[in-house]
Amino acid sequence: MADILVVDDEIGIRELLSEILVDEGHCVRLAENATNARKQRNEQTPDLVLLDIWMPDTDGISLLKEWSANGQLTMPVVMMSGHGTIDTAVEATRIGAVDFLEKPIALHKFLSTVQKALKHDRIGLRPPATLAALAHAHIFRDLQKRLELAAACSNTLFIKGGTGVIVELCARTLQRPHSVWLDLLAYPGALNQEALQKTAGGLIYVSDLAVMGKLQQMNLAFALERQGQHNIFIIVAASQPLEDLAQRGWESPVLARLPEVWITLPDLKEHADDLPEIASLFLGMLVERQEVPQRSFSSAALNLLRVRWSERKTLPEVSPWNELQTLIRSLALTTLEEEIREDDILRLLPARTRETAEALPPNAIEALFALSARDAREAFEQHYFRHLLAAERGNITRTAERAGLERTHLYRKLKQLGIAAGRSND
Repeated sequence: MADILVVDDEIGIRELLSEILVDEGHCVRLAENATNARKQRNEQTPDLVLLDIWMPDTDGISLLKEWSANGQLTMPVVMMSGHGTIDTAVEATRIGAVDFLEKPIALHKFLSTVQKALKHDRIGLRPPATLAALAHAHIFRDLQKRLELAAACSNTLFIKGGTGVIVELCARTLQRPHSVWLDLLAYPGALNQEALQKTAGGLIYVSDLAVMGKLQQMNLAFALERQGQHNIFIIVAASQPLEDLAQRGWESPVLARLPEVWITLPDLKEHADDLPEIASLFLGMLVERQEVPQRSFSSAALNLLRVRWSERKTLPEVSPWNELQTLIRSLALTTLEEEIREDDILRLLPARTRETAEALPPNAIEALFALSARDAREAFEQHYFRHLLAAERGNITRTAERAGLERTHLYRKLKQLGIAAGRSND
């Protein structure tokens, strides 16, 4: 018998899943929102959490990030959503979810997923991935050496040329053994002296300065001012130049402290010949950590990946490292065979790509003047969000960041406008 926490804002789904699990002999607790889920997680760690993504107060992805940042992701979590996409599943597994269920949930699929998740190793006992997992490639061996040299000179390191996964691998490489890890983007509320004391000797991590809100900026400034007192190492990255952040209202003293010592990630365009090896190493790391099923690339697929990767359309604000990592995860999660082949590469990187979004027609603005203010605003918002979704290939998290909205608010807005969430809308 297992203690299972079901978190979903729909009472019908909570009751249905509860009945099924009780019939299977499990003890079930229910939470209608993230606030209640936090409370129950703090009272007693469940053996498994079934977590809905779209909830009214805090969405499931944000709660998952919060648990991960606070060191509370010590139980397997299965995400559930009626708006499931590959990107959402990839993001959830990257953060630490063990599986993903799309609603409506088939009974056989539900029971097999629960059984598999309950056998899963506790995430908190699994050591985090570092660049050591990729050390067979000289590009990563050299990067690790440069990181270690930079870290020996300063307790603040600014990483240029990437955000997200590759930066986290770098930061984890420099984290002191058995020390505290604090993800500042996932930290709830205002940072205080007590929190810094708990992080003493540890590492504070920011995957992208460009997405930090005002409170998070204040938290970073607070940590920078006091890191010496607590022997805290701070690693930050940014998808935009620091000058752009200054124009957006960042305080100059904070920005001035960040690039005291900085390092630039290798440019993938200059390492095209290394791409097959890099892709194979990334895939091997994901398989070893059980983040994707057993998969391998065929030689022909790797050669085609190198060609298609050089031909793809790029967006300046998207890190090629993140794009490559997401592509490899998507290939591993969606291929029908154990071996990733040429047709899998062509499915996700076709020979020709369409424009991500059409420009507004020349007479579009004039046409809006003929509408009421309400209808004109709705027409513009429909085009605006379709454009962002297409540019981000349906990725809800990046679309929310570009629009300056919380994920939950974006889901509501898309639903109001009749736009399918998580899919490209050309």
